Amino acid sequence: MTPKPCAISLWLLILRHALQLSFSQCQAQLSPTYDNTCPNALNIIRTVVRQAVSTERRMAASLVRLHFHDCFVQGCDASILLDESPTIMSEKTALPNLGSVRGYDVIEAAKGELEKVCPGIVSCADVLSVATRDATVVVGGPSWTVKLGRRDSTMASHTIDLPSPFDNLDRLISSFASKGLNTRDMVALSGAHTLGQAQCFLFRDRIYGNRTDIDAGFANTRRRNCPKETGNGNLAPLDLVTPNSFDNNYYKNLLQKKGLLQSDQVLFSGGATDNIVSEYARSPQAFQAYFASAMVKLSEIQPLTGQNGIIRKVCSALN
Repeated sequence: MTPKPCAISLWLLILRHALQLSFSQCQAQLSPTYDNTCPNALNIIRTVVRQAVSTERRMAASLVRLHFHDCFVQGCDASILLDESPTIMSEKTALPNLGSVRGYDVIEAAKGELEKVCPGIVSCADVLSVATRDATVVVGGPSWTVKLGRRDSTMASHTIDLPSPFDNLDRLISSFASKGLNTRDMVALSGAHTLGQAQCFLFRDRIYGNRTDIDAGFANTRRRNCPKETGNGNLAPLDLVTPNSFDNNYYKNLLQKKGLLQSDQVLFSGGATDNIVSEYARSPQAFQAYFASAMVKLSEIQPLTGQNGIIRKVCSALN
């Protein structure tokens, strides 16, 4: 017997409500502070991060990327920080992370300081989420409230499905949507490429392809340190203008066809995101506001809470 359309609609409404309730209950287990259990936690993390970024400005970009790569793989659970062991195949050696993801030592340093004053309280996952926010602020970016109470995973996933520097726009949109991030979130989070650098092999095809979506002078400039056959690991800034400052020049570059990676330039290539890129290029305030909002959503992807997971004593190993 085929159910009536109204019955189907009612069932879908109940299912949607149940899913929303389940999601809200999960999120409700994250709380604003460690006021009662480790009142100086945020200050400790901030001090370590400020020191690290003052020593090496590029570290801000590295921490943002580390956080992104953690949250996109089985949620924001610090799984990316685990070293190889007899029971763990580390995410550190997975292809998208190998030899390029950095900042592990900064998170470990902050965690070490926390363990001295409030052992077993603050998770590595929370340290990474807070450190990312603090690093962004140090280089001129926005701040946002990081809810706390994540717990750390006891496993890692060597199988990593991250957005690729070679993705087209549809693939980027679907990849972010699978994590609960909409198209505007995706364009805002891509603006993290206002910081940091990329390796030559990731943009070689773009600068040597005689494409119509790249400025010829920009391509020539990038070829100087990225030969056709060698120098795979040679670095180039993702934002040629202000590579160590958090601003909206990334989007201005896209308007001029000066996106370094293919996945950057597809955001402004006659498609559905052109108007968002133009908005962020015009208004640094709009970009920063949407970036902060998207970072909150990113940091709350599938957190382990309650009795799930553990609080690691050392971020790179299980207790």
